[in-house]
Amino acid sequence: MTRASILVRLAVLGAAAVGLSGCNPIFGGDPRPPAQAPALTGVDSEHEQLVASFGGEYRAPQAQALLESMTAKLVAATDRPDAHYRVTILDSPAINAFALPTGRLYVTRGLIALANDASELAAVMAHEIAHVTLAHAAARSELEARSVLVSRVVSDVLRDQRASADIRETSRYDFARFSRAQELESDAVSVRTLARAGFDPFGAARFLTALDRWVALSDGMQGGGPPSRLATHPSTPERIAEARNAARRIGAPGLGAGDRDAYLAAIDGIAFGEDPRDGIVRGPRYLNARLGIGFTAPDGFTLDNASRAVLGTSADGERRLMFDAVEPAAGQGLADVVRATWTDSVVTGAVEEREVNGLPAAVASSRGDEWLFRVAAVRAGGAVYRLIFAYRPADAGAEAAFQRTLGTVRRIGEAEIAALTRLRVRVVTAGAGDTLETLAARMQVERPVETFRALNGLFEHTRIEPGRTYKIVAG
Repeated sequence: MTRASILVRLAVLGAAAVGLSGCNPIFGGDPRPPAQAPALTGVDSEHEQLVASFGGEYRAPQAQALLESMTAKLVAATDRPDAHYRVTILDSPAINAFALPTGRLYVTRGLIALANDASELAAVMAHEIAHVTLAHAAARSELEARSVLVSRVVSDVLRDQRASADIRETSRYDFARFSRAQELESDAVSVRTLARAGFDPFGAARFLTALDRWVALSDGMQGGGPPSRLATHPSTPERIAEARNAARRIGAPGLGAGDRDAYLAAIDGIAFGEDPRDGIVRGPRYLNARLGIGFTAPDGFTLDNASRAVLGTSADGERRLMFDAVEPAAGQGLADVVRATWTDSVVTGAVEEREVNGLPAAVASSRGDEWLFRVAAVRAGGAVYRLIFAYRPADAGAEAAFQRTLGTVRRIGEAEIAALTRLRVRVVTAGAGDTLETLAARMQVERPVETFRALNGLFEHTRIEPGRTYKIVAG
């Protein structure tokens, strides 16, 4: 991997580092912009690739049956009741859902765990169906193609590079505004579809509220900042207000079914958070049960367990790290792995061989235009792991932070691996003496009280009702 490509991966984390999910959990439309009519195909390699990139398909028969029944009701209530859709649950803790123009709908287990009744999940599915029926992907693709064509004409024919750059910048803004309008349009259509299908139309506003609170919790703050000028989604508070107003135009709260008890029964036992076998983040620690390896990031870092590497960033974005596994070429030593990390040569004489917690390691330095890099290769068992630490030249404390982080890279033992149980949503019934605090105490997560509230749609003034079911997270 070149230094430039590594820096790109490190830089991505500065733009979006969400503590619990590792990505910005806002459900939306098609994750890429194809333009074709909804029609399922027998062999869909794109589907297979997409599912693989989200951790594979998650098998949950009760939740799958609920989703299929729900989707059938929603489709029958749309302007395209003859359309065919196929729903896939993704094995991802991220809170997300999206649709392809082919008629495939995707929802993560993380989103299913956050919803509190059938109408909330139905609101998400209705939103994605609306993206397909409104042909939003095709419209976005056409807008992008038109922008590229205009830019090319200005640049190649008129030879005006500055005007071409201005057009590209303007089209980015127009495209973002267009996408934001699509999100609001899909929200409005989904609320009407909910009501027609017999679901509570206020389920959309409730889920968006839960989403907003979850984002705030995972960001470790009480609310989000202003949306980016180029944000493709409206701010969640804006969507909540619009969805609530749309529901009020239909009727008063309580209209339609929520089916809360049936919904919770269907998701009881669904996996929550990351799979320890594929690596989990616990605050500043990363532990991987399958590989038997772990490390601890510096204080104040947020870790993101991405598909091919663990990425980390400091609160101010001025320090970043990447931890991944590499496959050395035949006969390649650790010092060679370090040298092969960069297209440019490392600083002369900077490769140092040492031991880290009894493991052989090689450490080196490299310099970029705006960043300095410290890179280490560590051999543990039959695998080689690489730790890359990026920081600004003026950062006097970065070297010590890198050394402390490298000093935490270690093998994790069988007892520690056995303790890394996979967490699941457990539906429990509140007893006569239960309070929010007693139920939250059964949660095996950080910030249990805040997580319990957000997961169950509760607020500070809400009291626990004896005999009512609630979601907790436990092994």
